[in-house]
Amino acid sequence: MRKKIVVIGGGTGSFITLSGLKKYPFDLSAIVTMMDDGGSTGKLRDQLGVLPPGDLRQCLIALSDASDTWRKLFNYRFESGDLEGHSFGNILLSALEKVTSSYDETVEEAHKIMAVQGKVIPVTHDKSRIHVEYQAGRVVEGEKFIDEKSIDGDRIKNISLVPKATLNPKVAGAIEDADYIIVGPGDLYSSIISISAVEGFKKVFEVSEAKIIYIMNLMTKSSQTPGYSAQDHIDDFARYFGRQPNYVMINSEDIPKDVVEYYKTESNDIVVAGSVKNVKVILKPLLSPIRSNKKSLHDQVFAHSVIRHDPEKVAAAIVEVVG
Repeated sequence: MRKKIVVIGGGTGSFITLSGLKKYPFDLSAIVTMMDDGGSTGKLRDQLGVLPPGDLRQCLIALSDASDTWRKLFNYRFESGDLEGHSFGNILLSALEKVTSSYDETVEEAHKIMAVQGKVIPVTHDKSRIHVEYQAGRVVEGEKFIDEKSIDGDRIKNISLVPKATLNPKVAGAIEDADYIIVGPGDLYSSIISISAVEGFKKVFEVSEAKIIYIMNLMTKSSQTPGYSAQDHIDDFARYFGRQPNYVMINSEDIPKDVVEYYKTESNDIVVAGSVKNVKVILKPLLSPIRSNKKSLHDQVFAHSVIRHDPEKVAAAIVEVVG
């Protein structure tokens, strides 16, 4: 019987993990955050009143067995005209939501169009935004505003959703059936902890018998994890999810000095492994090759995405644990 693996997160991080694992004989499900409100996704939310399609789109592409043309089309982003900045896939998902009778039907039709092998499950069908309180007292609502640089290393004190969001029942079933749950990589609060803030999620997650593998981010993020060590990430994860991961996977490859210096200009740095308590640490080379077509590290086109995890390396490391 194929092992059942659930990937939790959103956006690029889940895309990387799912893309790598797709090549192995696992029964894959992705639980996707639904709180994004920036870029193309934010405009469609505000103008059409739809649920945010961006993170869902990336997970659908990752698990798609459709033709290369369909995959490219779903990811195509318009560069001019009234549609400038919009992804075709985001527009298609928004249109599907308008012509279907429920969001379950929307997702089901998207699975058919993209010939998805596995399941992509929105964590909620409710329209909510992230609300965070920082230790210094600052309050911010909306992921696009949370992504702004933090002030003097101010850390997030608490996160909630406004309005409150209820759990998609299909999420509970996926978690209950899972043998392993893979968390990340991804922005700790906006992509990962936001999922735990959905009412009912933590209760289901706490009692799951699945083993948890947490893929540590390569770099800190000034707006969400300023100065965080690996242990800081794990402590915040355990606080909101109600349990610690069984394994934490950390990159062992050296990151080029010029890349590190570039990230420091944004007040970000390498996540230091340090001393991790009560969790088995897996040190593996996980770094994807640096983008070779960048003009310079300071080209804004590549801001926040100069380095990423490599899908094949991540998947191979997971397979060593899962067997």
